Amino acid sequence: MSGVPKQLGIMTEDREAAMNRFDRITVDPARMNGQPCVRNLRLPVRRVLEALALYPDRAELKREYPELEDEDIRQVLEFAAATLDDQVLETPQRA
Repeated sequence: MSGVPKQLGIMTEDREAAMNRFDRITVDPARMNGQPCVRNLRLPVRRVLEALALYPDRAELKREYPELEDEDIRQVLEFAAATLDDQVLETPQRA
């Protein structure tokens, strides 16, 4: 199963366009508990985002995750941005 799950906050009319735009992001309930993954690999979008924070040097990131391609990384970043787009995050109030 490929595509964007309904619960990610992307409106229904935008889901088809998102599925085409994120052709490397796959969701399979039988793999990684249904988490969005890169190309049906056991590599969740969340793990790639964490790796990007840990390895800001792309060459080092690719040594650690040789299966990642530049387009995978681009789509992971865009996917993360799209899923956060409509959420309102409350920030703690400072005294």
